[in-house]
This record gives sequence, C-alpha cells and structure tokens, in this order.
Amino acid sequence: MDFELAGELKIGQVGIANLRIRTLDVARLTEEMRGRVQRAPKLFARAAVVIDFGGLTRTPDEATARALIEGLRDAGVLPVALAYGTTEIERLSEALGLPLLAKFRASYERDEQAPSPAPTLREPEPPPPPKVAKSAPAAAAPAVANVAPGMIQSAPVRSGQQIYAENRDLTVLTTVGAGAEVISDGSVHIYGPLRGRALAGAKGNEQARIFCREFHAELVAIAGHYKVMEEIPKELRGKAVQIWLEDQQLKIAAQD
Repeated sequence: MDFELAGELKIGQVGIANLRIRTLDVARLTEEMRGRVQRAPKLFARAAVVIDFGGLTRTPDEATARALIEGLRDAGVLPVALAYGTTEIERLSEALGLPLLAKFRASYERDEQAPSPAPTLREPEPPPPPKVAKSAPAAAAPAVANVAPGMIQSAPVRSGQQIYAENRDLTVLTTVGAGAEVISDGSVHIYGPLRGRALAGAKGNEQARIFCREFHAELVAIAGHYKVMEEIPKELRGKAVQIWLEDQQLKIAAQD
C-alpha cells in the first residue's frame, strides 16, 4: 500500500492479533479493520485482538478508548485486552474492564527505568601462585556446540491442528492443510502443499524465512508482518516460493 496505515496489525504465535495504534482516528481504524475482515473473513471474523497504545505519545481517554473498542467490534473483531505499557495504560485497562497482556511489557516500558546499581567495592585480588614446571598439557576435548536441532514434522498437518517449533526451525515433510497452522521461532520449510497458515520468526526474528514447494497459503507471516491469500499475486499460487522480510515489507518470490 502506498500510504501509512493508522493501525499496524501483527499476528502473534497463539492466534491473537496485536493492533498497534499509530494514529488515534477511531473511524479510520474501524474502516481499516472492516476491510481486513471483508478480505479474509476466515482469518479475522470474530478474531481476538489486543489493542496496543504503545505507539502513541499520549494515552487516550476512557471515552475514546471505549469508542475504539465498539468500532472494532462493529467491524467484526473482538478486542480482548490491552498491551502492557505505562501506568496510564494500566489505569485505562481497569476503567475499561480489560486485562493487560504482559507479553508486550518489555517493548514498551519507556518511562520507568530501574536506577543503575551502586558500584560495589572489590577485595584486592590475591597474588597469582608461583609457576610450577609441568608436562605438556593433554589435548583439549573438542567443544560441543549447544544448538537445538530443527523440528521435523513427518505427518500431514490437518485442519485445526497447530505445530510450534520453539527456538528452532521447522521442517514439514508433507502437507499443511487448510485451517492448519505451522509456527516457528526460526524459519519454516514445507516440502508439500501449504494450504493453511505459516508463521516464521514468531518471537521477532526478522531474518527468518519461509520456503514452500507448493504455495496456496491462507496466511504467511514473518516476525508478525503478514499477507493473506487475497493480497498474494495469483501467478505465485501453486508455485515453489521463498518468503522473507525486506525493509519491514513481506516479500514473496517464485523459486526455480
């Protein structure tokens, strides 16, 4: 799109969308969400949404926040919580009767910084022991890399099923069916048709990628940046593709 959206919608790893408010324009935000629901009703109709005011310079008042909640409900989604932010956000959540999701806490704690610890006095270090002649040292044992192996899913991922590879890549050897979801904190490799959803970099890794042999996806996302089927060029459907992030934009290209 050639213009900046008032609200940036990102998809989380548990199926809850985080709506980060960039411009507090209730009518515009409502229409943007209504458009998303109309374009992809299977994904967004009655979807749970967390409202994130962390991108604003001022916390909205209760009346404006309530108007936004009602507008989003009218658009077809269900606001379920506020993203953790400042103490003002916490008071607003109490007034609205909505919970706070601490998952977003670390990113938006701006005004409360812990004081630096006072320097501690250190005991003077004892002198080193005298050197003693010794024989040649034995060969050191080879270091073992502490790397988690990738997760391999050999059975088809069926409708309603979710597979999550935590802190590693995910390789699916067969099909990801319509209504199924595969999620990885690393990259996702799919060696069969992708008809459901694939989410890579679920914890924010923007270097993650998605590779697919036969592309029919309902939704693909990397580090929360997503595209739905209606936004994907028709000439890519059924092709082998690679998906990556470039300048905060999701890119999809056919593979030879």
